[in-house]
Amino acid sequence: MKQEKIKQIKRLYYRATASTIERDLADAVSILKTLGDETTRASAAVYMDGLSQMRSEWRLAKKRKKASPKTIAQTARRKKHLKR
Repeated sequence: MKQEKIKQIKRLYYRATASTIERDLADAVSILKTLGDETTRASAAVYMDGLSQMRSEWRLAKKRKKASPKTIAQTARRKKHLKR
């Protein structure tokens, strides 16, 4: 039973896409909450962390895609200025 739930989380991890990541992560959290002991949860932690990382990266990519080239250039100049 516990192994089946971990397999479900693993499946969500490998099938996640940018358009499904929010739902996949929410489903994985729901499954994780049903796992009783800490050792079983630790087994799923790698996949949970991976799902979270993917969501962060895809959110950032989406923001960058929306940003205009002028905004990106301004941000780069600002960062360069702050390094001085």
